[in-house]
Amino acid sequence: MEKALPSPDISPRPGLDAFQDARAIIRLTQCSICSLPLRSPRTLPCGNSLCHKCMPECYIRQNISYPSVVGRREGFSCPFPDCRKEHSAADCNLDVTLAKVMEVVDKELGSQTRFPEDTALEVVVNVDCTGGYEERKRRMYGGRLAAIYALSKQGELYYDEDATCTPLVGDNFGPSYLDYDALERLMDKARADLECQVCYGMLLDPVTTYCGHTFCRGCLERVLDHSRHCPSCRRLMHLPSILPAQSSNKRLTELLVGLCPEALSQRALAGAMESMAGNGDGGLSTPIFVCTASYPGMPTPLHVFEPRYRLMVRRACESGARKFGMLLPNRTGAPQGDLGVTPFMQYGTMLQIEEINMYPDGRSDVWTVGVSRFRVKRWGIRDEYIVADVERVDDIPIIEEEAIEALETALCLSAAQEVHASWMGLPTQTLLHIGHQFVDQMQAISAPWLHENNILAFGQRPDDPALFPYWLASVLPVTETEKYRLLCSTSVRERLQIVVGWIKKIETHRW
Repeated sequence: MEKALPSPDISPRPGLDAFQDARAIIRLTQCSICSLPLRSPRTLPCGNSLCHKCMPECYIRQNISYPSVVGRREGFSCPFPDCRKEHSAADCNLDVTLAKVMEVVDKELGSQTRFPEDTALEVVVNVDCTGGYEERKRRMYGGRLAAIYALSKQGELYYDEDATCTPLVGDNFGPSYLDYDALERLMDKARADLECQVCYGMLLDPVTTYCGHTFCRGCLERVLDHSRHCPSCRRLMHLPSILPAQSSNKRLTELLVGLCPEALSQRALAGAMESMAGNGDGGLSTPIFVCTASYPGMPTPLHVFEPRYRLMVRRACESGARKFGMLLPNRTGAPQGDLGVTPFMQYGTMLQIEEINMYPDGRSDVWTVGVSRFRVKRWGIRDEYIVADVERVDDIPIIEEEAIEALETALCLSAAQEVHASWMGLPTQTLLHIGHQFVDQMQAISAPWLHENNILAFGQRPDDPALFPYWLASVLPVTETEKYRLLCSTSVRERLQIVVGWIKKIETHRW
């Protein structure tokens, strides 16, 4: 009997009170570097945000050739204590969502409204000095939010300093309605900016892309399954994988949790119910076709004639997902990790059905394109075809890719490497160039595997280092064992090294 999937914890957390927690709310709007309200904010790959003018000075990063994107050779050390890693300047553009929210904050709390005398407050800032604390007092007017924000805007309230407000007229609660009204107006005007432009719901686990746009993590994952363009600006995201490297946007997460916990809880509940609805077979929700090697970005034409796979393809289309997984058969009976011995290899490619041509007898020609790689975690049988619980496999963060290239190209190769694998220490772009040269030479002698039918099916050789190994493996007649190595690799550089190894063996007639 299948166990019920555990229900996620979607209980709302207590939010920040506009009156009692005014200092904590204003701290959410301050840059932790300069303590002023965030201006032209940049959100770094580690998820921390700072003003544009607080960005550290850049330096030139050495021994990096991939990816060939403007600005990636310029880097800086992260100023935040919880990170301290190296970031590329190209990854740190204006955070559009946070900038819009800050515009609303400044308009609502930073206006020069003249408040009556009965709203007078004594604001006391506790200053940490050598040998103890000192108090800095100011007479302000209006609500606590407006008063504390004004101090931060004037540079009189550091990020880590606390402030207390005491009404000079009336009881301790004074004109608290001013704070509640101000926060309500602020949230009403900022709510549209806190919506994901893919699902149009409130941002859930917000992730900011390198071009500065923010989406729910789940929504961005679904977009990247079939497109490499930003859903907002349509800018091509050159990097093969951004999500593993991207932390959640910490400042936006704090704002959402602190200021609208109930709405965020409802949004999380809706997302959890949607996720659980997709796990109707106890998590074995991905249909599997065991046949051939497929790769992301590459077409896989199929002629489907077996009854079990005809049923599988029909169900994939009827579900609306139009996807299934492709795995190589395990011809040697080798154990597949924790799965043990299985009839298939553990790593494969998710295919998107683009077009189907049905025959009267039920057979079909199915045109598919690879969208992402995956690893099988659990599997079972449904109506004679395999279904599985899978997890997506992404490449390592691009900053790690660059670090590996810098290390391998800087180190002196051992004598054994120089003889047997001299290409291992070459720059990534040079490895790609070797691959391109090989293809050009083979085309010049009309190699059979570069027949025009193959080129029509798979296209001309790509210039993208992330796609070239997949393209070459799709057209070059190499063994399934070698092709499978590309599916297990999580590094563009490593895949290029693998295919250059094939080329060297072919050139020396060892294959």
